[in-house]
Amino acid sequence: MPIVVRLDVMLAKRKMTSRDLAARIGIAEQNLSLLKSGKVRGVRFNTLEAICAALDCQPGDLLEYQPEAERQADA
Repeated sequence: MPIVVRLDVMLAKRKMTSRDLAARIGIAEQNLSLLKSGKVRGVRFNTLEAICAALDCQPGDLLEYQPEAERQADA
């Protein structure tokens, strides 16, 4: 999938754990883990809004479009 989730990068920049973020925004750690690993097919805007508010970032800081050819070159 050409959309890459960069949540782990933003968590590291903010020195926050997944557990702390999950507690702040009120979702299960397992669901946050699935989002972090890119194993979800979608994300609700209210969840994205809560993550951005908690991490003081923009949606573009969390999601990146990476064409298939570029992803294969990085691997």
